[in-house]
Amino acid sequence: MRNVVLYSSTSCPLCAQAKALLSAREIPFEEINLSMDAEGRDALNERTGMMTFPQILVGDELVGGFQELIAADQSGKLDQLLGV
Repeated sequence: MRNVVLYSSTSCPLCAQAKALLSAREIPFEEINLSMDAEGRDALNERTGMMTFPQILVGDELVGGFQELIAADQSGKLDQLLGV
């Protein structure tokens, strides 16, 4: 299974929903909270071109935010990305 990284911020309800979805599917993930890390947010923006949270990456591929995670899960794309 490929590595999943969820970039989040503390006061983000969609981050909590994304974590709940991944947990419910028993998909292990690493959470990186960038609430207090301006340099980290800048680096993530440079990497993904996005300023919003959550941002979910599977391996080196950007899934997107919570809505994109739901769509990937429902379409089967998430399983493909994970390699399961």
